[in-house]
Order: sequence, then structure tokens, then C-alpha cells
Amino acid sequence: MNVVLAGFNIDRETLKEMEEGLLPPGERLTPETVSAAYARISRDPRPVTELRRVAREDVEKARRSNRTIVFDMGHSSIAEHAVFNIDVIGVSRLAVEFIEGFRLASYTEKSQRYIRLDGDFVIPEEVRNTGLADLFTETIQAQNALYVDLHQAILHQPAGESGDDNAWKDVAKEDARYILSLATESQLGMTANARTLELMIRRAASHPLAEVREYSRRLFDATRDTAPSLIRYTESTAHYRDTKKALGKKIKTIAGPDRPSAAGDSVVLVEATKEGDNMIIASLIQNASGQPLSRCLEIARALAFHEKEALMKTACARMESWDAPLREFETADLTFDVIMSASCFAQMKRHRMATILARDYDPALGVTVPKTIVDAGMEEAFRTMIERTNEAYERIEALVPEAAPYILTNAHRRRVVIKVNVRELYHIARLREDGHAQWDIRETVRRMVELGRRVMPLSLMFACGKDAFKELKEKQKTCNPIEVP
Repeated sequence: MNVVLAGFNIDRETLKEMEEGLLPPGERLTPETVSAAYARISRDPRPVTELRRVAREDVEKARRSNRTIVFDMGHSSIAEHAVFNIDVIGVSRLAVEFIEGFRLASYTEKSQRYIRLDGDFVIPEEVRNTGLADLFTETIQAQNALYVDLHQAILHQPAGESGDDNAWKDVAKEDARYILSLATESQLGMTANARTLELMIRRAASHPLAEVREYSRRLFDATRDTAPSLIRYTESTAHYRDTKKALGKKIKTIAGPDRPSAAGDSVVLVEATKEGDNMIIASLIQNASGQPLSRCLEIARALAFHEKEALMKTACARMESWDAPLREFETADLTFDVIMSASCFAQMKRHRMATILARDYDPALGVTVPKTIVDAGMEEAFRTMIERTNEAYERIEALVPEAAPYILTNAHRRRVVIKVNVRELYHIARLREDGHAQWDIRETVRRMVELGRRVMPLSLMFACGKDAFKELKEKQKTCNPIEVP
């Protein structure tokens, strides 16, 4: 594993001094002066350009100011003005799920859909320490060998519906990867502010996996000298380290032993805002009229369906596929219980504005087998490898249960609770229902939208992939929107 500080934001005047050769020898570059200057804006009447100059001239004083304001006074948002670019290299796909679980950061990850993989994988410390490294390695090498066979078998099938040979090459890679393990090495680029980095380091230090704890140490080492006044509380805490285990023990006495089942629908709408359509319409009325929301809800309830439809179409008629719905669409929520493959989750987890609560991967939930593998006559070989993988999983789980998921494949499933507001579901649908989206998540999101429309038919009438948006708008023109003079 390698964690590299690739860059950070610094004052523009400092850049200018560097370009002109005026920066004093040995001058340490840091984003802390920007944070210190912005921290003074609320209490110092001088122009912010002057505040930045003062902070630049005395870095140690700026750091003392940051420590006082961020940690003593608790104004943590000041740390958000310092932004870092981080290279993360040689981490497992399982660890990436943790890394990309932080909302206020940006990630670009090596894609298994577009890059043909060479078999690199991480052997977790926990597995090495139990004497199961040979079993682990042999199982993953067998998975990787089958990946090559699956790729070739799919590739030599006739191209799909589009008939595009280049697109079919991507299909071969993205479907063959379902047999790859969560130990497969990956890399990513990450951009995060100092407040998020500190939280990430602290939570990673409390994680049950040694690999994630190592990531914590390396991330701290890469950033601490650059911004010591902003990255301070990085030690493991009992809250992050022990709460989940304590809850697990307590809940077993209430709910009984685990009984996972893949029976029934893989996407279930568990709960939705009561009168979701009326709630969004009431919010639109409130914004325009200024009346109390409770009164606007009464007005919305009293409207005829065609009046509600006209109002909703007016709110969406000028929207294009790249536009987000109005903020009022955030006032209604939907909560789904979804069983999804690791491949599907790898994409769903990127929608960080949603609430995503993922349970551990569980072989009892079965696997997702791509249709291309079945069509290529490789299903039996695929399922045989899954059985071998499950046997290895059971042996590892008996000794180090926290590390057992490393051996599982992208085809293995987990149960995920997804809570979204209507506006966020629009965003997910635009990206993941689109024809260019991967088939697994496309089907999952299609089902989510379909279930959502049953309870909020008006609010979600324009929810679809971006490639279908124009056609859907045309179909909905049976009721003309109100024209703005």
C-alpha cells in the first residue's frame, strides 16, 4: 500500500512568489494560512486579501490561531478550507469500500469495467497470521484464472444488441470480473478537506481490518507535516471501534440468530413519506406563496389530480437531462431494502448524498451471475468456483471472521438499506438507468424508480436515465405547463 500526498491548495500570492523566485529559501508551503485567514473574517474588519497576507507572513501564528479556533472553540468548518489531493495505491477493493464511504470527499477509482486486470491482490495480515495464506492465495489464483477464461469466452460470443465490437470488449471485462475477489488490488485518486481527512484517519484507526488501520497510519503520515494545526485528533476511539460489536451482541438477544435469505424481491420499498406527492407540491406552493407549510399542505390536498399534475409538470418542464429537480423535491423520502452484488454496490456506494447502510457480504444470499456467462456456456465453471470460494470463506471465517469477506467475489451479495429523497433518486436514475450504465445497477435502480412511482407517481414522472429523458418529456406533454409571462 502507498498513500501519497499529490497536492494541496495554497495562497495565490505564494504561487506568484514561487514563479518570480521571491519565496524565501526553506519556506514551508501549507494550506493552513488560507484557513487561518478565512477564520478571521467574522471578527476582523480588514479585507480578506489583507488577512491572507498577514497569515502568510507568520505561519506559526496562523497555526496557533487554527488550533484555537478549530479545536478549542470547536469551529471545525475552518479546516474545510484546506484541501488535499491524495494518491491511494495498492489497496484492496474491500478497503476501497471503507475509503469511499465518506460523503465530503471526491474519488476516482480504477475501473474493473474498462481495465483488464492482471491478477494483483492483497493478502490480509489476519489471514497470514492464521496459517491460511496458502488456501487464500490458491483460491484467488483460481478465481483469477477463471476470470481470464470467462473474458475470452464472452469475448468470442457474438456482440450484443448494439453489434458494436468495441463495446462488447468492455462487456467482456465487466462481466468476467464477477468472479474476481474483493482482495483484488485497486487504486484511486481522492480529494478531501482537512476536516474530512481527520475524521477518515480516526475512523480508519478504529476499523477491525488491519489493512484499513494501515491506511489510517499512512494517510496521517502523508498529511500531518503539511497541516499539523488542522489534523489533530487521529487516534482510535471506543465509539467507532466498539459500538457495532456491542450493538450486535445486544440485538442478538432481541432479534435472535441471523437468518439471511435471498428469497423474494431483491428490491423492496420499505417506507416512503406519507403523501409524498402532496408534500413536494406543498413545498412548491410554500416557496412561491410564502404561506406556512402546513397551510400549503392543505391546499395541495384540496387540488384535483390534473391540477397537481399541471403544477408538477410546470416545475419540471424546463428541466433538461443535466438539470437537477428543484430543492423542494428533497422534502419526500423513500427507504429501500436491497440485496445487491458487490459489483452493483461498488457503483451504488458512490452516491454519497444518499443514506447507504450496508451489512456484511453473506454467501447465504447467493450470487449474481451475468447472462453473458450463461450464454457462453460457462455457468457451471462459474458456480463451481463460487462453491470453492464459499468453502474457503467458511474456513477463514471460523478463525478471523472480519477478514473472511476478502475471499468473496464481485458476484457475492449483501443486504443494503438505501434512503434517498426524491431529488437524489432523480440523480441516481439519470446516471444508473442510462443505456451506458452497467446492467446490474441499471436493473436495481430501474426497480427502485418503479416502486417509487407507485407511491409518488407525480413527483417521479420524469425520473429515468438521461438517454431516455427527452423522449419521456415528450410523452408527458399531454398537460401543458403553465407559461411564465
